Amino acid sequence: MHLSTKILRNQIKILKPIITNCSIEMSRSAQDKLGKIMMAGKQKELNYSYMLFSNFEAAFIRLKEINSSGVILYLHGGGYVAGDLNYAKGFGSLLAAESGIDVFCPAYRLAPENPFPAALEDAEEAYCYLLKRGYPPGSIALAGESAGGGLIFSLALKLKQRGIPLPACITAISPWSDLTQHGASYETNSKEDPSMTKERLDFFAKQYIPESEDPANPLASPVYGDLNGLPPSRLYVGGSEVMLDDAVNLYNRLIDSGCEASLSICPGMWHAYILYGTEDGKDDFNEMINFIKEKTDEHTSK
Repeated sequence: MHLSTKILRNQIKILKPIITNCSIEMSRSAQDKLGKIMMAGKQKELNYSYMLFSNFEAAFIRLKEINSSGVILYLHGGGYVAGDLNYAKGFGSLLAAESGIDVFCPAYRLAPENPFPAALEDAEEAYCYLLKRGYPPGSIALAGESAGGGLIFSLALKLKQRGIPLPACITAISPWSDLTQHGASYETNSKEDPSMTKERLDFFAKQYIPESEDPANPLASPVYGDLNGLPPSRLYVGGSEVMLDDAVNLYNRLIDSGCEASLSICPGMWHAYILYGTEDGKDDFNEMINFIKEKTDEHTSK
């Protein structure tokens, strides 16, 4: 690991006890501030336009000098309990600036105020809005990290169930694909992961999944779904994450289902490492951007 990555890892590790035990309100405040930091260096080169839906707000992010024919539907992470539009705009701004592709960021409803399937309903509405706006399905890419990384696969399963045309591709960073936390890495990486714990994820899952629902429902935990026919997918995960097996098991299920998929495991890295802008995550970020551009460029412009 580069020195900057080592320093950042140690800083995150120091904050781990605070992150693990903090309130939902504190999680939301910290995450929203992180979003503002991520977008700070990109605002001058981007245009932002805002939409208000019945249950959520959203933003389009575009490079000022480029007219894009495709669009990335980006669903943010935050354990389904944190992340407002400011947070979504953070990584969304980086995606737009580096790819030159329009990014659409819905701030889907959060638990526990709005439990499952509220986030999924909002994600579906956002996707259908892009179709109504005139984007061909093949010009749309799905992207997300953590809970958002699981949610984009849940969205793809929901679209398939309803017979709605699927997008060109899916890219997921540290996807939370199994809300039952059954992966072996929840134990084997418990001491290695500097940022996340099984206990914290158990708490998030209880906020999101009502007692009447099974956390293994494929629309909440897509690793248990019928993945046959899903679009080409790229998964990225840190080698030290407790959620490592969420990505590994999802990748294996995709391959077993006959889907085009790849998995990148970055040694020694933590949850959602690509968002932190370290040298160790740069290659994976660039590969993700190139994959999205390749798959959306294969289809006719809107």
